[in-house]
This record gives sequence, C-alpha cells and structure tokens, in this order.
Amino acid sequence: MLEKNYDAASVEPKIAEFWEEAGAFKAGAGAERGAETFTIVIPPPNVTGSLHMGHALNNTLQDVMVRFERMRGKDVLWQPGMDHAGIATQMVVERQLAARQEHRRDLGREKFVEKVWEWKAESGGAIMNQLKRLGASCDWSRERFTMDEGLSKAVVEVFVSLYKDGLIYKDKRLVNWDPKLLTAISDLEVEQVETNGNLWHFRYPLADGVTYQHPYKLDEEGNRIAWRPSDGEPAGYETRDYIVVATTRPETMLGDSGVAVHPGDPRYKGLIGKHVLLPLVGRRIPIVGDEYPDPEAGTGAVKMTPAHDFNDFEVGKRHDLAQINVMTVDGAITLRDNEAFLDGLAVTDALAATIAALDGQERFEARKIVVAMMEEAGLLEKVEPHKHMVPHGDRGGVPIEPFLTDQWYVDAKTLAKPAIASVREGRTNFVPKNWEKTYFEWMENIQPWCVSRQLWWGHQIPAWYGPDGQVFVEKDEETALEAAIQHYIAHEGPWKAWVEEKLENFKPGEILTRDEDVLDTWFSSALWPFSTLGWPDKTPELDRYYPTSVLVTGFDIIFFWVARMMMMGMHFMKEEPFHTVYVHALVRDKSGAKMSKSKGNVIDPLELIDEYGADALRFTLAIMAAQGRDVKLDPARVAGYRNFGTKLWNATRFAEMNGVARDPGFRPQDAKLAINRWILTELTRAARAITEGIEAYRFNEAAGAAYRFVWSLFCDWYLELLKPVFAGSDEAAKAEARACAAYVLDETYKLLHPMMPFMTEELWSHTGGDVGREELLMLSRWPELSFEDEDAAADINWLVDIVSGIRSVRSEMNVPPAATAPLVAVGADETTRARIARHDPAIRRLARVSEVGFAADSPKGAAQIVLGEATFCLPLGDLIDLSAETARLEKEIGKVQGEMQRLEKKLGNEKFVANAPEEIVAAEREKLAEFAESRTKLEAALARVRDAG
Repeated sequence: MLEKNYDAASVEPKIAEFWEEAGAFKAGAGAERGAETFTIVIPPPNVTGSLHMGHALNNTLQDVMVRFERMRGKDVLWQPGMDHAGIATQMVVERQLAARQEHRRDLGREKFVEKVWEWKAESGGAIMNQLKRLGASCDWSRERFTMDEGLSKAVVEVFVSLYKDGLIYKDKRLVNWDPKLLTAISDLEVEQVETNGNLWHFRYPLADGVTYQHPYKLDEEGNRIAWRPSDGEPAGYETRDYIVVATTRPETMLGDSGVAVHPGDPRYKGLIGKHVLLPLVGRRIPIVGDEYPDPEAGTGAVKMTPAHDFNDFEVGKRHDLAQINVMTVDGAITLRDNEAFLDGLAVTDALAATIAALDGQERFEARKIVVAMMEEAGLLEKVEPHKHMVPHGDRGGVPIEPFLTDQWYVDAKTLAKPAIASVREGRTNFVPKNWEKTYFEWMENIQPWCVSRQLWWGHQIPAWYGPDGQVFVEKDEETALEAAIQHYIAHEGPWKAWVEEKLENFKPGEILTRDEDVLDTWFSSALWPFSTLGWPDKTPELDRYYPTSVLVTGFDIIFFWVARMMMMGMHFMKEEPFHTVYVHALVRDKSGAKMSKSKGNVIDPLELIDEYGADALRFTLAIMAAQGRDVKLDPARVAGYRNFGTKLWNATRFAEMNGVARDPGFRPQDAKLAINRWILTELTRAARAITEGIEAYRFNEAAGAAYRFVWSLFCDWYLELLKPVFAGSDEAAKAEARACAAYVLDETYKLLHPMMPFMTEELWSHTGGDVGREELLMLSRWPELSFEDEDAAADINWLVDIVSGIRSVRSEMNVPPAATAPLVAVGADETTRARIARHDPAIRRLARVSEVGFAADSPKGAAQIVLGEATFCLPLGDLIDLSAETARLEKEIGKVQGEMQRLEKKLGNEKFVANAPEEIVAAEREKLAEFAESRTKLEAALARVRDAG
C-alpha cells in the first residue's frame, strides 16, 4: 500500500540515485534505432554560481522538453557544463588570498592560476549539484568546463583563425573600465545605479575675441532665463564671449578636445568652426556642428571628451577630435608626463597650477578641485541637483570609466551578416517572435567586440610580441617563435642581428613575450554548441548532435550569448547552431518587482525545494511560464501546486484501496461503461493539449491542461463517479473500472512526468504490480492516444456541467450544505430527459437535489441554470432566508464598492502613477479588476435573490 503522505525530502534523492544508476540521462538513453536527435546545450552557469530563480525557470523548461522528447523515442542529448567566469572567479580567489594578507602578484601568474584550479576542485561548481536537485536530466557524464583542455583547444583555434582572416585585430578604443578590478568589462557586467549628483554649468571662453548674441526669455517675475528653440521668439539677446556647457563629470574636462552643437540650433549656428579656450588648461579646441547634441536638453552645447565618453568618442571620430586620456587605470588624474595631454599646450603659470593641483588626484577628489578652480576663475555659472543613472561594475561595485586603451577586437559587423540572414530567412526562429526585433536592432548596429580582459584567470590570448612590438598570433609559442624567426631573419633591419645572436644561445622567453591579457568569458561560451561536442576535432558527437535543436535563454543575453553563438556557428560550422531560440521572461516577486538583495525580496529556489519539493516548484514555474509574460512568483503558489501533487498521490492511494491494479490486457476500445469511455476520451484530449503545448513552447498551456485533467476530471469527477461502481455488485463493471483507472493513471504519470518527474517516477514504480515495470517511467513511451467516444464524453460532461452549475449557485447563494430542494427542468428535449433519467441518482447525490421534475415555465423565485436547450430551476425560497441573504449581499457589495472607489482615486492620481514603482501601479490595477469582477458576481447573486423574493 502506498504511504499515506508523499515525502519529497526522502523520495527525491532516492529517485535521483535510481536514475543515475540506470544511466537514464545519457545521450541516446531509451532512443529508438535510427531515432531523430534532439539536442540542447545548457546555458553554462558560472562556476562561482548558486541556483537562483532564473536558473530554476530556465532549467525546468529545458528539462520539460528534454524529458518529453526522450519519451517520444528521440536520441536526446542535454549537454551540461559550466563557465569559468573570469572576473567572478578571480575575485573569489583574490578574496581568499587577501584574508591571508596575500596578493596574486606575490604569487605570480602561474601559482595564482594553480590556486584557482584548486578552488574550483574544492568549492567550484556547487550549482551543478543544485541543478540535479531540481531534477535536471543532463548527460552529466559529458559535463564540460570552458577552461577544460578540449574547449581551450577550440578557443585557440578560433582566435588564431579569426586573426589570420583579418577578423580579430588590436585597436585603441573606448571600453568599460573597472578602476577597482583594473580590467575592461562587458556591457552585461555594467549596472546602472540611480545617483543623486549635480549638473555643473561651466563657461568656456570663446577664442580670438569672438562674441555672439545669445537669446533669452523671461520668467513670470521678469528675470532672464534660458531660451530653447521650441520656445518661439526670444524676449531679447545678450552679448556673450563664452559658451556654457553642462557636465556631471567635471574632472573629464581636462581631456576635452571640442564642443559640439546641433547645426540647426539658431543660438550657436554662427559659432560652428570657431574655437574656445579650455579653462584651466589653455587648449584651443573647436566648436563643431553635429546631430548628437539635443537643442532642447541642457544648454544645447556639449563638451566633447572622446577619450572618456562613448558618445563623444563617436562624435570625435566624425570631426577628427583629439583623444586625450587624462586618467590612470586606477582612476587617478594623470597630467604631468601625459604626452597626449601636453601635446600642443603652451607652458603657462595657469597650466603649471592645474598640473600641480590635479596630477595624481583620485578622480572624485579631482572633481571637487576642478569645480573649486572653475568657481575661483569665475567660470562656474551654476550648479543644479541632478538625479541620474551612473554605470557601476557589477563585481567591483564602483563607477566604471569609459577608458581609452589598446584592446583586442573581433570584427563583429562582418560576422553578424550571416547570423542576421539566418533569422531573416527563417532558418533560426525566436519564440516569442517579437524578440527577433531586439536581435536585429542589436546585430544591425553592432560595434567591434572587445574580447581582451586584464585578468589572469581565463584563456590567455595566443599572441606573442617580438622585441620591436611585432605581434605573432599562433596556436602555441613554438609556432609563434618559428614565425618570428622567419620574419626577423628575412627582413634586413636592426633586429635581425639581435635575433640571430639570441638564437645561438637560446633561452625561452628571450625573443618573444606573450600577451598578458585573457579572453572575455563570452568568447569561449560563444563556441559552446560545437566546442562541447569536440570541435575542432571531427568527433562522432559533433557529426551526430550538431546543430542543436533549441536554445532556452533569458532575454538579457540575446546579444551577449545568443548572437555570438550564431556568429561563431555560422562562421566555423557553416550552419546555424540551433533552429529555435525560446526566450523566457523574468521571475519576479509576487507583486511584480524584480528580485534583488537590496530590496530583500529574493526567493531562494533551494529553500522552496526544501519546503515543498522540486516537483512543486517545477510545476509552478511551468504553469506560470506564459510567453511574453513575467512570472510573478508567490511561495503560496508553490504550496498550492504541492497540493496538486498530493491530490494525485491520494487519488492513486484511493484507487489502490479499491482494488485498482494494472491489467496488461486492458484495451480502451473494449471499455463498455460510459464513465470509462468518457475518462478515456478526456485523457486523449488532455494528451493532445499537453503535447501541443510543449511542442509550441506554451508550457503554461501544457501544465494547465495537465492540471485540469488530473485535479478536476480524474480526481474530482471520475473517482467520485466510480464510487457506486466500486460499492456495487456488478463484478464485470468493477473489473473494467479497476483496469481502466489503472490504465488512465499510468498514462497520467507519463503526461505529468516532464513537469513533475520525481513523484511520477515514484508512483510508476510503486504501481507496477506483482510483475513490476519493464522500464523507468522517464524512458517509457509518451502517450500517443487516439481513443475518443464523442457520445460518452458529451453525456458525462453534461452531468459534470449540471452538477457544477447547481453547486455554483448554491455556493453563490450561501445555501447550507445539508439543505436540499427539488430541481425543475424547463424546455428539456428527449436527449436531456434521457440523461436526467440515466443520471438521476448521481444528480441527487452530488448536487444535493431532492428530486428532478419537469415544467413548461420557470417557477417564480428560482435560480436558473441554462444548459443546452434546457433551463434548470432551483427554488431559492426553499433553501435560504431571502431577506437575510439580501442584506448580506448588499453589505458585501457596499464593501467592494468602497474598495473600488479607494483604488480608483489612487489610480486617478497622476503623481502616484508617475512616481510609484511600475509593479506597485500594476498590482493596484489588478486589485481594481478583481474587485470589479467580484462586484459583478455579487450583483448577479443579489438579482437572483430579489427575483426569488
């Protein structure tokens, strides 16, 4: 006999071990001969990572598909693995060193990397065991790591190949620079932090004695205030010999090399081509006309610092403005020995004072000094409080600097073209389709991809430099040295003799020096769909499982990962890496707010698994995973879906207590009882809906269909309607009902398995009977059902609908559970009369009806239920105190209306709607809609009671 209660904490580890021992997750497990392949590569979590709700949703949906396709007989590979997470991992190990008063530079590169590998072996990759707890059925025997030998080989192959094709090069450009970690970082590692700062307005004097007429307007008190082109005619003009610029980063002005104005801005049209003298520095810089400045924003004039701002960098390229970097890698001002800064400057006392005051100062201290010096010089026009977004490094936690530096770049624009065509031509499809627009916007405006990082943990760039700085990119140092020798010996020049001399008494490292940088983590993960299958070697797995089938990912890495896999797959494999990209939404808290530690609203999936079991969490995520809609997760929902699992467990137990057991000879088409033919028909319909839902990536619809069938049709109705059969004396009917119920349970376990694998596997093994099961549930065949009896289904569904309708009315009218009353059918045709006669005992028992009669007209004072051509009337006066129920409903309607008025007033407040967090406003709107729905139901109930009176 099945245990009374399902204990997920003891069952799930047991089942997981059972699967592992059976090798059930291995590629091809359970596949039919010559089966079609189905491949998914896991988005590799960071080796430092811990399971969060995004991982839980992503991997649940992958596992649903993987288990589904495995049960359909396909040759399935779910390829697992981890990312080496360059910055995050290096930080973890550096923190450990710091706790021992050590620094990585004390160890040296080689020893430090050894320490990282030691940490990885001892503590890294905990997330993989957490994914196993979730039930992820990856082929764990094939687990890969982006720093393992095979993937490292692939990375080197790709880098060298792209370099030799002219698609990788070194360039001096702006990057996101983290002054704390001392490395370039990707856009994904930058988070925008809302900051209360200032907007400083500086006066830049015009050079060469130039003046111009600057327009103004008047405020209500007659004071002159700033005029913008949209204001119409100016109130007047004033002569100015300066131009005002506004900035949130005063310290960067030291690197200004121009001022930009919009060519259509009437205020500055005559100044284009003129110059200003950069305060504190004395540099003569041009005023350029460019579309970038917004005439309606700020003063309409924008200081240009191409070496310290991404937009300025682009404007600077268009107008050939100098790129002057005035910062060190750790965010200090550097002026004294800075050739770019000093170039073209006259030596003056003012310049000497600026250098003395600012050289070596930390950037934010320098900001204060610059502002003070500008104020002292009479060039600070005003300061405005300014709340704005400031980019911070998500790991270092400090504001990042756009920084001009030499880095390695991939020509992403060239690589993007085939990847764009793949989606345009439908060879790869996004689901939901609207994400294609995002993909195209990113890809068609793609910039060179900075792939170098100033770290020690990662794939060291396979580039070596000769004594004159000449670069040699090869797969290994030996090949690079051969290329260098050929280069220097073949060319007459100052280095030929030097190299020849070194070769006479050769020592490694004397001729060539390796590039210290490592590659961006995303570089290796861009190769994931084919590198994990053994590329660049021509392995059987690569031939069998590439291209993969579908990629499941969050929208935030469409550009960083999806697009780059597309580019690399098309370039090196000449084929798309996947035919479908399913983009799931975010998991938010129950009110719709994004989860964050600072808000204190993070929900830990491991805690939910501990409390409710993995199946409950998985089913919750699946049933809430509607396309294009964020998952608003309330732990109470997980508790609710645990109850759903309990319902199936109890149903199995009830069936077992009534003699339900597998009958290998049972055939659906041989069933005679209408109730059995009905449930078999509904089983077929449910199987179809679940199959179509998973195939279309509509996981919520698949889970919803499973929920309705199991909870409502099977547990609430079928088993209830079988009770008289089990209690009766018709042995043939009992035998058929027991065999049919066992068959339906078996097929139900299969249908639910992709979403709730642990409990269904446990129930499957327990209900195997004396002969047991020939195979695991997860390797059994997916139901392909075709039995449908439309007449039996219509007949029993009619019974379900009439009983449900009566129960609904009784509930709405607050009828005491024990109260009974006659039911009157009006306008019933022969089919309905026959159904009433056939199901009369069930209607009386299940709907608490004393008798069923017929009439030509509806009796006065009765609640009416319309079903088909007939109207069923339930006399309310026989069931409830009409006056008391009227008073109760009127009071309830009054309360609901009061709440609606409060919410309408709140939502009618423009200030609240504009300033409150989006999720709060949405939640209030949802409440209003719920109250409106409640009022409609209460008013309908009140109308019924009044009609009855």
